[in-house]
Amino acid sequence: MSAGTKNSSSSGGGGGGGTAARALRFTGHVAFRQRLILAVLAGKPIRIDRIRSDDEQPGLRDFEAGFLRLLEKCTNGTHVEIGYTGTSLLLRPGIISGGKITHDCGTARPVGYYLEWIALLAPFAKKEFSLTLKGITNGETDLGVDILRTVTLPHLSLFLPPSTSALASALELRVLKRGAAPLGGGEVFFQCPLLPSSGGGEAGGMLRTINFVEPGRIRRIRGIATAMRVSPQMANRMIDAARGVLNRYIPDLFLFSDVYKGDDSGKSPGFALSLVSTSTTGALHCVEGVSQPGSVPEDVALKTARSLLSEIATRGCIDRAHQSHVLALMALGPQDVGKVRLGTLTPQSVQMMRDIKEALGVTFKIAEAPSNSGTTTQLRSKLPKSTVTRNRDEDDDEHEDEEEFQGFDDVEVEQDSEEDEEVAAVQRSPELFVSCLGIGARGYRKVG
Repeated sequence: MSAGTKNSSSSGGGGGGGTAARALRFTGHVAFRQRLILAVLAGKPIRIDRIRSDDEQPGLRDFEAGFLRLLEKCTNGTHVEIGYTGTSLLLRPGIISGGKITHDCGTARPVGYYLEWIALLAPFAKKEFSLTLKGITNGETDLGVDILRTVTLPHLSLFLPPSTSALASALELRVLKRGAAPLGGGEVFFQCPLLPSSGGGEAGGMLRTINFVEPGRIRRIRGIATAMRVSPQMANRMIDAARGVLNRYIPDLFLFSDVYKGDDSGKSPGFALSLVSTSTTGALHCVEGVSQPGSVPEDVALKTARSLLSEIATRGCIDRAHQSHVLALMALGPQDVGKVRLGTLTPQSVQMMRDIKEALGVTFKIAEAPSNSGTTTQLRSKLPKSTVTRNRDEDDDEHEDEEEFQGFDDVEVEQDSEEDEEVAAVQRSPELFVSCLGIGARGYRKVG
């Protein structure tokens, strides 16, 4: 896109003269949320046509209409027009207002469907977000609240200035009530500090530039087993089964049970397990497993644990579930080159880069990471380890951790055939360096 289009996008974090900007045009329901969020951040009108036009039930789904309603609550002056058949949509974005917002997400999709992209708007709002969402807290198709709290928010915090204001609220997500499918009944509270529009903070009112190219060694794995309206023993059974797989690879493993009772446990029975691995450089990889009718806790735990091994084997500094978020934040960052090391690129990430180029005028540079760069993941054919050689200038404490794992890396472990197939599939994909020049989006709040 032209330089003029790029400059018009960099004046603020959304809103303003959207009617004067060229309208973005897309077709289909794919990447529905991310396209709307990019349009709001760029301050450009967006038109989406042919939304499931060939489907037996054409048009927007209830959860997509719910996302539009939440977007209207989070902004001031946003105008939405939906065609008579629901297959076309025109949105003229307003200013990201923030403030205290309560929204019922329904039962079609969990709260993660709404929050994972709305969270990108929060730093650019006029008022601090105090967002309460009600609905299903753990779902199979979208990020659960535990993953949002332990992985999504830390990724967002990588881009936030070290200090915005002494009075600023902390970036946090609190789970007030749990709610399993199909009836939900959960409730979460999200708040995020603001980016000042002038002065204040080392980044000058903008996001920070990221340069995350060292994956590091996996040093610990943490997990949360939740049980809602079922026996607490369900959580313990998931923990025991997951330990049986993960304890063969790493000793620093802690899985916690989180059992909810009474009104705080929602309206439906269920259980879930979320796992997060952390490297010596702070790289996070996560997976989540959710029960289905008739599910056995051991099956959920085994599938989730094996999925974590497969996720770790993809390498990179960002897990596959959060690649799109990091790419969007890189494009919104200062007018400086940001760089990140990614493993297997997902189709969603490729589509995100295309949409960012269309909405913000930012082009990404992709280069294959050299295999002998000193951070290459060590993977045996039957041992999906995510151990990598890190920089020599890290502190002595981390060096001791590295020595602790040296002997552990040489242990041969008999693997299940399912784990072998998953690891073999991801080993063939090279790691990539992805970089871009940000547009310098600023927050709305005035300082001083």
